[in-house]
Amino acid sequence: MECTVRWTGLSGMTFLAETGSGHLLTMDGAPDGGGRDLAPRPMEVVLAGTGGCTAYDVVLILRKGHQDVRGCDVTLKSERAEKEPKVFTKIHFHFTVRGRNLKPSLVERAIKLSHEKYCSASIMLEKTAEITHSFEIIDDLAETAAEA
Repeated sequence: MECTVRWTGLSGMTFLAETGSGHLLTMDGAPDGGGRDLAPRPMEVVLAGTGGCTAYDVVLILRKGHQDVRGCDVTLKSERAEKEPKVFTKIHFHFTVRGRNLKPSLVERAIKLSHEKYCSASIMLEKTAEITHSFEIIDDLAETAAEA
């Protein structure tokens, strides 16, 4: 896996990343650090990537477990060290999983497997941050027109 990150110019603190898969991602700094607030901060991207990594795992695990999962949101709330390097010190993941007749034990197991075995990002962040998680299940009983 590789990525190239380029500073976009002499004014501001905007960076353009091109991933090995050919996708572009813009990042910017806060105004007090010379940025223009045009895009997410690099550490916000780290947090978002971690959320994407674990949500991906949870959906995949639930599907493999023959669960009728129809939505998965994860909200991450973090704290960082006050002094440099300002690493994450606490991250709480709250999952909202939507589906039909989802078994709470299987949702909990999927989250646990993601955090302990599959999600590389959260496993790396666990080296500096206390990781906690919670979840809620929304039973989606609404039928769509195609199913009716």
